Amino acid sequence: MLKPLTDPLISTFINDFPGTLKDLVKQHGSPLNLVWPHAFELNTHALLAVLKQYNVPHALFYGAKANKSQSMLSAAANSGIGVDVSSIHELHAALRAGTPAEKICATGPAKTAAFHQALISAGSLICVDSLEEFDHLKSVIDAQPSLAKARVLLRYRPKSSPGSRFGMGSEDLLEGLQRLTKYAESFHFEGFHFHLGGYGFESRAQAFREVTGFVEAAREMGLNPQMIDIGGGLPIRYVEPEDYARFLQNDNNPSHYYNLKVPATYYPYGGDLTAPQWLTLLLETEHSQGLSIANYLNRQNITLALEPGRSLVDQAAISIFRVTRTKKLADNKTVIFVEGSSFSACETWFASEYLIDPILISTKELPDTPTQAYIAGHSCLDDDVITHRLIHFATAPQAGDLLIYINTAGYQMDLLENEFHRHPLPRRLTATCCTEGNFAFSPDY
Repeated sequence: MLKPLTDPLISTFINDFPGTLKDLVKQHGSPLNLVWPHAFELNTHALLAVLKQYNVPHALFYGAKANKSQSMLSAAANSGIGVDVSSIHELHAALRAGTPAEKICATGPAKTAAFHQALISAGSLICVDSLEEFDHLKSVIDAQPSLAKARVLLRYRPKSSPGSRFGMGSEDLLEGLQRLTKYAESFHFEGFHFHLGGYGFESRAQAFREVTGFVEAAREMGLNPQMIDIGGGLPIRYVEPEDYARFLQNDNNPSHYYNLKVPATYYPYGGDLTAPQWLTLLLETEHSQGLSIANYLNRQNITLALEPGRSLVDQAAISIFRVTRTKKLADNKTVIFVEGSSFSACETWFASEYLIDPILISTKELPDTPTQAYIAGHSCLDDDVITHRLIHFATAPQAGDLLIYINTAGYQMDLLENEFHRHPLPRRLTATCCTEGNFAFSPDY
């Protein structure tokens, strides 16, 4: 079993107010996403506490691509942090939420002229991915009716990722610095950026060391880099580490999946480190002889920027599916059909699935009837399976019951959502709680 870790406030709501859950689904349909901004703010404060503990200059940019919730962007603004945007639409949403334009950083390699134009006009920070983007940005600046200047970071491609299509290698990065000295009237150079896949802090530390060499090179050219943005990839926990280790050792074999196939890889659902612990280890990692990364940042007065996405929305949403029916299959397996599809509870980055056990809310009291079942969506596609892994239920789910997936804000609930079969997109509600369990829900636009 992979019992989910659950925020205490959300756990109270699920356990003490099942009738409210059913009423919400009846009113707004299935699947239904409930967003909890208080969790976002708790996660933000935890990371800021680490950065303040080490007294390093810092900037947090919420990776808005992790979730489409406007309430999350409002929580970022309320917490006083910035936003990392990858489209003009995310830019407009961040501004609408109240994030100051100067606290917005734009990443992504395929920025359009309209996106560049909007960023320049707003005075937001632009991460330049390539020399080609540099030229494009320069052309947009030159086309302005009045003198304009773009705030920029140069994106570095670390040595550990030589085949990546993102960022610039050493030669191009040095060329980019030369161009910045040549076009000082058009650009305000603020520093460097990189982003790596995976969740190890060691790889970030090595890339950080590589970038600091370019900090020195930039200074020798008369430039004044003030920031190193290390991207995102801070890990979170969905389940207790010991439960996850037990699953990998004992329960992760083909017989535990309806299609007898074990996914090739997973997100580290029960990793050893939380995001604050990861950040602590990064700051304490050696930069050079006798000097930690935190020491380097302090001595050089360099701002450490991060772009957390999943780690800021940890525990900030749940996704609720209503059961349509169950069906016995010829191979003695049971399938649970729900109103909703696999596109609304996915782990797409890893060609995998969302592994966490859903919570069953029964509409009526029934005797225990232990059941193993997999969970399928409402489409006509045989591959529309939300959970291939056979889930253990103490009581067999019935039509009208609810299955709740915990902690779905980090890409799972809306990255692949669509209107297949003309089903409307799932509704999203913002949850707030006052005293004595007075939960309130409002549309999240």
